[in-house]
Amino acid sequence: MKTYSERLQSAVQTKGTPALVGLDPRWEQLPGEITSRAQTQAGNPLDARALAYEEFCRRIIDVVADKVPAVKPQAAFFEACGPAGATALARVIRHARDAGLIVICDAKRGDIGSTAEAYAAAYLAGEDPDAAPWASDALTVNPYLGVDTLEPFVRTAIARGAGLYVLVRTSNPGAGRFQDLVADDQTVYRHVAAAIEELSVQSAGTAHYGDVGAVVGATYPRELEELRAAMPHVPLLIPGYGSQGGTSADTAAAFDEQGHGALVNSSRGIIFAYRREPYAEAYGEAQWEAAVDAATRDMIADLAAHTPAGALNPNT
Repeated sequence: MKTYSERLQSAVQTKGTPALVGLDPRWEQLPGEITSRAQTQAGNPLDARALAYEEFCRRIIDVVADKVPAVKPQAAFFEACGPAGATALARVIRHARDAGLIVICDAKRGDIGSTAEAYAAAYLAGEDPDAAPWASDALTVNPYLGVDTLEPFVRTAIARGAGLYVLVRTSNPGAGRFQDLVADDQTVYRHVAAAIEELSVQSAGTAHYGDVGAVVGATYPRELEELRAAMPHVPLLIPGYGSQGGTSADTAAAFDEQGHGALVNSSRGIIFAYRREPYAEAYGEAQWEAAVDAATRDMIADLAAHTPAGALNPNT
């Protein structure tokens, strides 16, 4: 069985980019042809949303599958649709897996003991998509209940060839309110980082990167550089690029010289590209998939030009 870090590195190398497309469907921003069809087919508003989210995300996957190594569906948007949304999420994940993509489910789970074990069993399929109902390769996890709450996730991840991304320094404006607090002469996020580095080293075996990753926002480039030095064996997931204000140059410190070590996420900037310039004028809503394609290509080129990801050679 291959580990998550091995499978991820292979996917990044094959596609030649660390670009990650976030699947964050929002009803009010979807193309009208999708929402109209869903409302016609569904019996109630929540089921209509679930249908629309599934179609929209599946079509995005079809556009980006040959360009990027991974996608990141945000569970909350699907869960807000009720039972039909949970089913739609499972189908979207499976469609992405069938397309050969690494799937990181952004659900930010975290709990104690047997509850954590249940979350891990539900979401962490790892190498075998049939191993979990929501067949993700990796899962985002909240560490603030303590390191012991991460251990059930780590055990399941190692057993199934899956990965974790633990919240360390997040991209939101209010992150510092808690994460920057100082205890024992270090910020809280540095204490979390030290624990994640230890867990990742334990999961790495002979590989450089382990299977326990960290979420570190592009909106805090100084802290990103600091945390890469503090967590040299930890694969990073970097939100905040694009719509939240982070640039490709802000992410550069996350990568090693070969262009590995991190995934950079863009959600709204790609999936709703048709709603912003220059893609709105070039494509418009009628060609929203072409706008997704163009925005994805532009992100890939931007990362290659301003980060060590330019050293990646596709298909080698």
